[in-house]
Amino acid sequence: MTSQLIDQFNRKINYIRISVTDRCDFRCVYCMAEKMKFLPKTELLSLEELDRIASIFISLGVEKIRITGGEPLVRKNIDSLFSSLSKKTQLKELTLTTNASQLKKKASMLKGSGVKRINVSLDSLNPTTFKKMTRIGVLENVLEGIEHAISVGFEKIKLNTVLMRGINDHEQFDLINYAIEHDLDISFIEEMPLGETDFERKITAISNKDVLEKIKGKYSISKISMTTGGPSKYWQIDGTKTRIGLISPHSHNFCEDCNRVRISCKGELFLCLGQEEKIELLPLLRDHPDNDQPIKEAIIASMKIKPISHDFDLKQSKPAVVRFMSHTGG
Repeated sequence: MTSQLIDQFNRKINYIRISVTDRCDFRCVYCMAEKMKFLPKTELLSLEELDRIASIFISLGVEKIRITGGEPLVRKNIDSLFSSLSKKTQLKELTLTTNASQLKKKASMLKGSGVKRINVSLDSLNPTTFKKMTRIGVLENVLEGIEHAISVGFEKIKLNTVLMRGINDHEQFDLINYAIEHDLDISFIEEMPLGETDFERKITAISNKDVLEKIKGKYSISKISMTTGGPSKYWQIDGTKTRIGLISPHSHNFCEDCNRVRISCKGELFLCLGQEEKIELLPLLRDHPDNDQPIKEAIIASMKIKPISHDFDLKQSKPAVVRFMSHTGG
């Protein structure tokens, strides 16, 4: 189906990321404050509303959906949403971003629901550093979750890593070697200034230009044209199945090819992760329970306000966007 979602810069939108909850069983230091105040459950989209939004976007030409959070697998009865999404024949790809803490319990369900790829946030292989970065996470549970996902047949698992200067940057090669040993891909993501956290991002942030130079000094790699629909640029580690991705909102602005929008867990349609332009879908859903047309019209109209790019700047003392990553979904 041809997408009906074309923005003012002639970019076709065929990919949406849906945050199903702002809650998480970790408190990663670059993602949220230590003492988070989560949304009341009454303000969240119901699972039925999430499914309806997905169906509306698919009818407008969206071909790929990524389920995010928070930690999406802590959402009560989330299995039913995956089951419903798996039956949407026009959806070409259903993917998930998770911290893997629940994967040991949920991997078989996800595989049965047609999830094609899993991205796992993993920033350290050292239990002490892992605890420091997640505040309350248990590394063993994550590694067991990854191994279980492999055992049930997932072949497309990618690690997402945020390197922070003086905290986990010394583990760059350890994480790459772990990916090689388990036939995983790995992407390094430059820190994004979303929400007030407990440290100065301009001190801890590391450029992917530096990351790439270190990789080239350690491994034989080849640039490849692979794409997964997102902003990663990929290199193959020669002689392995592992590909290294770089997501570089600071050192290489990727907005010119943007093909995606985000739905927050409370029904806000964000046109850009790094800007505040949005429209509220929740009132429309509830005002028109039996008529999708007003929602479709609002979504199509929103393409006129999708910005050309984000304005991330780590030199600024305040974050570019006040909301936390967990609110919008990564």
